[in-house]
Amino acid sequence: MKFSDLVQHLGSATNYSSLDSLPSAEPPLNPEIIGVAALDQAAAGMLSFVESRYAKGVTQTKASALILPDNSSLQAQAQSQGIAWIATTQPRLLFAQALALFYEPWRPQPSIHSTAVIEPTARIGEQVFIGPHVMVAAGAQIGNAVCIHANGVIYPGVQIGDRTILHANCVIHERTQVGRDCVVHSGAIVGAEGFGFVPTREGWLKMQQSGYTVLEDGVEIGCNTTIDRPAVGETRVAAGTKIDNLVQIGHGCQIGRHCAIAAQVGLAGGVKVGNNVILAGQAGVNNQVKVGNQVTISAKAGVVSDVESGQTVSGYPAIPHKMWLKAAALYSRLPEFYQTLKKIQRRFDKNG
Repeated sequence: MKFSDLVQHLGSATNYSSLDSLPSAEPPLNPEIIGVAALDQAAAGMLSFVESRYAKGVTQTKASALILPDNSSLQAQAQSQGIAWIATTQPRLLFAQALALFYEPWRPQPSIHSTAVIEPTARIGEQVFIGPHVMVAAGAQIGNAVCIHANGVIYPGVQIGDRTILHANCVIHERTQVGRDCVVHSGAIVGAEGFGFVPTREGWLKMQQSGYTVLEDGVEIGCNTTIDRPAVGETRVAAGTKIDNLVQIGHGCQIGRHCAIAAQVGLAGGVKVGNNVILAGQAGVNNQVKVGNQVTISAKAGVVSDVESGQTVSGYPAIPHKMWLKAAALYSRLPEFYQTLKKIQRRFDKNG
């Protein structure tokens, strides 16, 4: 694909490019683009992107074309290196759109493998792929163009919406509804029993988990993530939320729309998370805590109390991020403070 053709495909999202920024007497840079790559790994014929914090990479990359921020200095650097460029206020977003022009995930043709076990009362939509050794139990409803890869298990009564993809070894338990255009990656388990036990003198009494689990449209679940169903009520992940690998969503949690939850996050039972929330890696949220809209929870933060909308919190227990930065800066000076305190104590004792 010529660079000029690429610009036309992405034109609605770009401000301008090297094709229209050169004097008319100078021929435009219009290389052949054969693929995409990271900035430091790109070779000739590759497209990459630059964000302002990686500005030094412009003079070091071997890419033939770049997606740049709206920065005239970076654009001049690219021009001097003989690199074609596109300018935009969101380079990463435009690169994601360009990537889709060069790569499309593998999807098998509709078919039902001979080793799949499908109960007669299950309802299977049109243009469905059901792979080897898949089990679809009684009363399950599989929508149109659904893809269930090898060894998937669909429990009784489960509903799977149109165009959803379930990768290998997924398990969707009873009382679960998965919406349209969802992706559940390999090894994920949705709707298993929540961790519900009541202490008695004789030990732990199991509380049956009779509730429901709902994934709304456009939800993506990472590999080996678990989402539990509650004793009563429902666990719900709202539309557009993306969940990474190895995440634990406890029973009765309510996750809002368009959240991003990174790897190894753990949410205890009954947590309520608002819309557009970011939980960075290994963050943990205590049971019944409420997290407002547009909150960012930093990596490894431990949230033990409610967080108001719009806040960024860090540390354990989690506190406002700016306060945590000040505290973290003081932490390395604690030995110094301790020595100073000892000197003051000795003087006090001597003069006491």
